[in-house]
Amino acid sequence: MNGARGEVALEIGGKRRVLCLTLGALAEIESVFGCASLAELQARMRGLSASELLRVVGILMKGGGEGVEPGELQRLNIRPAAAAAAVAETFHAGLG
Repeated sequence: MNGARGEVALEIGGKRRVLCLTLGALAEIESVFGCASLAELQARMRGLSASELLRVVGILMKGGGEGVEPGELQRLNIRPAAAAAAVAETFHAGLG
């Protein structure tokens, strides 16, 4: 894991996975939520549903170089609080 690159670890299914907010991941998240600005995305991220949180985790995993099959994350044991904290930490590391 490369902290200088903004990578954050999240344990998923008993394995340590890497999340990273790349420009491509950020663009994909904006597109998924229909946001036209970072301020709009920031407001939108405050009220994510569980399925939306899983979607963001999957996108950030792709940013970290981990391939995720559709629906794979729903079958794995992910603690909601840990997922939310890792997403927040990843955005903080990527955007400062």
